[in-house]
Amino acid sequence: MTTHQLSSSASTLPPAVDARALLALADGHHARTVRPFATREVAGRLLKVYAIEAPGRTVTESELAPLVDLAGAHLAAGAARGSLGLAVLIAHAGGDGDYVLVQSWIEGYMADLAIFTGPAGKPEQLRPGRAGLAPCVWEAAVLAHEREAFVRQVLDGTGTLAQRLAAWGADRLAGELR
Repeated sequence: MTTHQLSSSASTLPPAVDARALLALADGHHARTVRPFATREVAGRLLKVYAIEAPGRTVTESELAPLVDLAGAHLAAGAARGSLGLAVLIAHAGGDGDYVLVQSWIEGYMADLAIFTGPAGKPEQLRPGRAGLAPCVWEAAVLAHEREAFVRQVLDGTGTLAQRLAAWGADRLAGELR
């Protein structure tokens, strides 16, 4: 295997680096709004709920209902995956369709992640994402916040467990994501 030094010249990039595609992504990158909704109990677990909205798209509380049901069906089998009873739902109204991510904290400081995809505005058509699918840049920002909130409020928190969980539920991300 050959190691190449990166330089400012695109002509020296390794052949697998798709400069045109990367620059097109950079040109199209934009802010998306993240909005938190109420933390709720679903399938016996605490579920923090977020919406990420592409320009021109919104997610209402009533549109969340089937997505929360989907998360509940997934979380119901959580005990078999070592669930600790805390989870996050991200309803992403994307530019090219809808995405639902359900992340739950499990034993051993790990997380379980399920991603569902489907056409915009058709929650009945959401299906598990393809093998290897991972969060996009905006979804990863929410999950990064949630990792920090879990560590800050639950693992390193103070007070009773109920107080720590209340702090975790209140530690929410809102605003513009890049």
